[in-house]
Amino acid sequence: MRTELVTVPGDPARPNEDFAGVCLPASGQGGCLVVLDGVTPPPKGTGCLHSVPWYTARLGGALTELTVSLPDVPLSEALARAIARTSRAHGSTCDLSHPRTPQATVVLARWTETAVDYLVLSDSALLLESPDGAVTPVLDDRLARLPRAALASDTVIDATLRNREGGFFTAAADPGVAARAVTGTLPRASVTALTALTDGAARWTETFHEGDWTDLHTAVRKQGARWLVDRVRVLEEADRAQRAYLGRGKPHDDATVVFVEL
Repeated sequence: MRTELVTVPGDPARPNEDFAGVCLPASGQGGCLVVLDGVTPPPKGTGCLHSVPWYTARLGGALTELTVSLPDVPLSEALARAIARTSRAHGSTCDLSHPRTPQATVVLARWTETAVDYLVLSDSALLLESPDGAVTPVLDDRLARLPRAALASDTVIDATLRNREGGFFTAAADPGVAARAVTGTLPRASVTALTALTDGAARWTETFHEGDWTDLHTAVRKQGARWLVDRVRVLEEADRAQRAYLGRGKPHDDATVVFVEL
């Protein structure tokens, strides 16, 4: 089995808000990957005493443990339990009802000798390669399908779209959001490799259009996860002055890539 994990902050002066982990139990009977992309908070605050990295570390740690230790529990239930556990860790000190309480996108995958389970919540991505080389992207595209006019400001988004019906969902304080995730199960024999990535790394396809999802997965397989992040940084630098692609987006975003060859 081959695994690669790369995570690079968008700004070296700021903590990386992503979380990534790969767990391979000593039994050799499967494993899991976890990728979270913490949502950068607005300057006005989140109603929480804790940082986004605090949140993603605790949610990611809980997800890694629960995904492996409860192999018969569906991933959506593991996510719900992990959110509940994390909420209990700061519910007595923080306003968890605040729309910007620390939160994150989620990618989970778990493989056993017979099956591959997956879960995606919000705009991170999971790519699944089959034995014939075909690559299937697993995406939660609710945010991407919203009209740009509806995303005019953080105030509007928080009041009308964030973790609301008709909008989009992230892992925050409500365990019920886990039921909103995109989930599925495939036979183990039908999946030969997986790539999970946050939107900072997915810019290669989604923003700069260097290739489709198959091209991205193939590039990571052949050239490595670090190559993808480095290439995105080159493209971001080239666009810094013109802003032809990024528009109002961050010049650089935290970028995380996990590759697993089963």
